[in-house]
Amino acid sequence: MIPEDILFEYNAKIKAFDKDEKIFSENEIARNYYQVLKGAVKMSNFNDDGKEFIQGIFYKEQSFGEPPLFINVPYPANAITLSDSEILILPKERLLDLLTKHHDIHLKITENLAKRLYYKAIIASEISGQEPMHRILRFFDYLKNDVHELTSNSSFKIPYTRQQIADVLGLRVETVIRSIKNLEKKGEVKIISRKVYR
Repeated sequence: MIPEDILFEYNAKIKAFDKDEKIFSENEIARNYYQVLKGAVKMSNFNDDGKEFIQGIFYKEQSFGEPPLFINVPYPANAITLSDSEILILPKERLLDLLTKHHDIHLKITENLAKRLYYKAIIASEISGQEPMHRILRFFDYLKNDVHELTSNSSFKIPYTRQQIADVLGLRVETVIRSIKNLEKKGEVKIISRKVYR
């Protein structure tokens, strides 16, 4: 998202995290900007029954946890590493200084946040009324077209496990497995070495 050299110019630090290590907790006050240098991070929380709901998964060069930073509210979810990771961390005050001096980066962050809002609206409408196969396909297309910005005719490997897809879409993992097999039969996805491609 923000070029690494510019982050270092504003004294960003690299911090290493082990797999399954918490970066910040739900209800913690936001004080830093976070960007993945290596590894992967999920933001998630749990309902009263203990079921996890994944808000998003973030990979190299993606940032996470910005909205609370800009509006001075606590984080709505936990951020936990999915693998050994390195995260660039920049304190809020330095981020705001960076954004006032780099309008192009400010615009890019605004665009990124707008994409996430769009995604949340799609997921909310899909969860409320659509069939599982439709939800899954819509989610895959969002990842391919909006997050990774690939052309529609290129093959895209879905970077989520079946369990993670279930946790994002509010489905049971068995439903996701069955739906993906049906989507393969319909020619909507391909499964190669247990990986799903759209």
